[in-house]
Amino acid sequence: MIDLNQHKLELEYPCSWEYKLVVLENCNVKQIVKQIILEREHNIKESRTSSKGKFKSYTLKMLVHSDDDRTEIFKILGENKEIKMVL
Repeated sequence: MIDLNQHKLELEYPCSWEYKLVVLENCNVKQIVKQIILEREHNIKESRTSSKGKFKSYTLKMLVHSDDDRTEIFKILGENKEIKMVL
């Protein structure tokens, strides 16, 4: 079996990256994302709704310029109280 903890993700930057966001159903995720990433070009698309309708997931696709850029965006998205989970 391969131990994935011993392998580092190798990407060539800049590259397109997708984040999965989980929010409450009534959250205006497009406005929240725009406030976080400002004028950077991005695409956000609804993915799924939970079986009871309480949560929605979205795919945020955007260009990241470096590993630090990618992880910083992940961190900032995760710190937002409206966003329940970032994958």
